[in-house]
Amino acid sequence: MKILVTGVAGFIGFHVAKRLLEQDVIVVGIDNLNDYYDVTLKQARLNELHHHAKTTNFRFIKLDISDQMQLQQVFRDHNFTQVIHLAAQAGVRYSMLNPYAYVQSNLVGFVNILENCRHHQITHLVYASSSSVYGLNSALPFSENIAADHQMSFYGATKRANELMAHSYSSLYNLPTTGLRFFTVYGPWGRPDMALFKFTAAIMAGTAIDVFNHGEHYRDFTYIDDIVTGILKVTAQPAMPNPYFDASNPDPATSSAPWRVFNIGNNAPVKLTAYIKLIEKYLNKTAKVNLLPLQPGDVPDTYADVTNLEQAVGYRPTTSIEIGVKEFLSWYLEYYPNKVMV
Repeated sequence: MKILVTGVAGFIGFHVAKRLLEQDVIVVGIDNLNDYYDVTLKQARLNELHHHAKTTNFRFIKLDISDQMQLQQVFRDHNFTQVIHLAAQAGVRYSMLNPYAYVQSNLVGFVNILENCRHHQITHLVYASSSSVYGLNSALPFSENIAADHQMSFYGATKRANELMAHSYSSLYNLPTTGLRFFTVYGPWGRPDMALFKFTAAIMAGTAIDVFNHGEHYRDFTYIDDIVTGILKVTAQPAMPNPYFDASNPDPATSSAPWRVFNIGNNAPVKLTAYIKLIEKYLNKTAKVNLLPLQPGDVPDTYADVTNLEQAVGYRPTTSIEIGVKEFLSWYLEYYPNKVMV
């Protein structure tokens, strides 16, 4: 088996590639190593992958998925069996500042991935969607069986567009595609723009943290190991047409084409203030907090119904928020040994 992992220097891509390499799978990873956040962290993840890989089991190629010609060459040079597509421009708030970055990566880049999967007999394309696609939906927990068509952020709109684009290729070309709607992923080697990373850095430095919606957010924080397990279970089981699909009353989660979308979350939302208190507890330090209103594009609460994924592949998250936060802090203190508590 040879699997392409896009966004391999990113948080989730790194962990997926590492798990695959531990299973002796051949991995080709691509990433453009952009400077949306600290490039040295991305490079450190790549160094870890090279360290864990057996001699020829891992190859990294620096490449932007919006570059059609270069991506075509990668597919020509390698006989991939499956593609795990995790490269994307992330971030709800940044999408208001630089929407064109999302067009290039999340739309143009995704078309390039679809076209290459179509032309190179890929048996299964698994790609990253997001809980942001639920937008204005307020019925909790969020279910894939309810339409998600009222986006609140341009980022969420591009992710929903990915799901629709994938459906067209599944329908036209019989390409099995599965979209995974991630719910607030956290853990070691995480992204510096995510809440746990930002809160930890600020608390240790003694600076104030911005807490939006006055801390009343609920988030379905999902530990990275549970996410990776779910991704690999899904990858091993290509999407199939729903034989009971009713076009007169269509199910938004399935299709008459080999296409699926799944929530992948912890199924146990935590209030943001409780999350901060947990960090304070393990760091033995009190946070300075700026309570601010809800930010444009943010949804007040997220809560994943993972019933469909559990029934399809046996997915069941096992990592409590207490263990997950402790594991992240252990990594953080080791990776940043000079950032001593003051």
